[in-house]
Amino acid sequence: MMGVEDLLRLTVAALMTRTGERQNDLADGLGLSQAQVSRKQAGRQHWSLEDVDLLAKHFGLHVLDLLAGPTHAVGVLHGAIPGLRPSDVVAPAVVTQPVPAALFPVEPVVAAVSALVELCVLCGQPCAGELDGFPQHFSAEECAAAVAAANPAPAPAPPAEAPIVLPPPPEQPPAAPPEPAPEPPAPARPRSPRTYASDDLIGRITGRVHDVLAEHAGDVDAAQAALIKAAIPDVMALLKASRVGGRYEHSEFPPTAEILRKRSQKGADEIWEGRPKWRNASALAAAKAGAQLDVTALDMNAAYLSALKCWLPIGQLREDTSGVHDPKKSGVHLITPAEWEHADLPNPLGNRMEPGELWVSESTLRLLLDCACQGIADAPTIHRSLVSGATEGLLEKLRRALAETRKTAIAEGDELTVNYVKAMYSKLVSTVGESTANRELRRPDWMHIIRAKAFANLWMKANKAHKAGLQVVEISGTDELHVVGDWRSVFSEGRDLNQVKEKNTYILGGKR
Repeated sequence: MMGVEDLLRLTVAALMTRTGERQNDLADGLGLSQAQVSRKQAGRQHWSLEDVDLLAKHFGLHVLDLLAGPTHAVGVLHGAIPGLRPSDVVAPAVVTQPVPAALFPVEPVVAAVSALVELCVLCGQPCAGELDGFPQHFSAEECAAAVAAANPAPAPAPPAEAPIVLPPPPEQPPAAPPEPAPEPPAPARPRSPRTYASDDLIGRITGRVHDVLAEHAGDVDAAQAALIKAAIPDVMALLKASRVGGRYEHSEFPPTAEILRKRSQKGADEIWEGRPKWRNASALAAAKAGAQLDVTALDMNAAYLSALKCWLPIGQLREDTSGVHDPKKSGVHLITPAEWEHADLPNPLGNRMEPGELWVSESTLRLLLDCACQGIADAPTIHRSLVSGATEGLLEKLRRALAETRKTAIAEGDELTVNYVKAMYSKLVSTVGESTANRELRRPDWMHIIRAKAFANLWMKANKAHKAGLQVVEISGTDELHVVGDWRSVFSEGRDLNQVKEKNTYILGGKR
């Protein structure tokens, strides 16, 4: 026979499916972490009696309805099935003094005490059954019957008390419905789409700025220096806070593959990130021939902050020689790229002169595969990969909190917070590899993937401009794009992450 707790797990799963909730939504409603809810639902941890009460309140059900199984609970939730709540539960309020002996005979109580009958842990009434070492009834119907049997007042009382008993019932039923109906929708539904970013993480950032500013008696320059100095430990603390209740637990110090090791203390490893440094040869030739081109240099906002949304490997990288790219995995890949035949568009591989095989990160490979899907170039040949299971949301909570804080600070003219946020995300990217400045995480694969994602984002902006009819003149670094034409018809101007801003204008061939 299925135990009550197993039945409860099925019921919770059914109710979550019907209400459209996820485990993190349920966890918020119960005051638990998503990991705790996951363990309880998987049977690795018990649902406590307090949890049962919280679950019933969360879904707006009586405890007996919650324990009656998934079909019954879902039916009661939608009003298709009446609840199991015993009608006799309200009877004790009507019990009066004329019939105390009939209601509470002394002999049965003494007999019950002498027999030491144990009480059900679910309904608190006597029971003879036992499950997992605890006295309890085997179904919600048995609990309901036991509760009803414990209150036999209506049988002897009706003839004498009928006129007096009638008034209370009309007042009692309206008091009972508030339990199931009005309470659940409010806390359960609004939690999932609540806000773009975590209020707690945003509060940590702004609170830190206020505290440091207060420590330096309002001296903005001194506060900014202190915040930038503490940016690395601060952003690592934010990263850990953002991963609480997360679905995946990433490896912080996995063994480093040989190709990811620096060849010397100040040298580089074998990964090519695809950093662009390209100028349009035909545009330069036209300028030398006497043509004048009005060029606008555009600046991409917070390039590394946007790049935090990328596919990152969760665990240790493992070798894969299948030659097939698995979109659910991420890492580094040994490839032979296809020939690039577009003189008016930069190569996605950046400023690479040497032909042949090379190691690239996940972001670069995905960009090359996207180019192949669009028919811009052939797909690269994958010879060998070092990969792990991956997710695009590993740094997403952190990225959103930083982005939202930055956006608010810009709107309020708070450059102190803007600079603090910039220091955090830029230093996270620069120290997440092998750096003595960051002792809490060593993921050189992450560093390459994030940096390459910033370069890939810039290339995609150049491709967008090219498709829209603009002439791409130059592309360099992580955030610089030079174009000829009406760029405002292609890009939105501003300081937000999805916008660009004008850096300067010049005439090609003249003085910048």
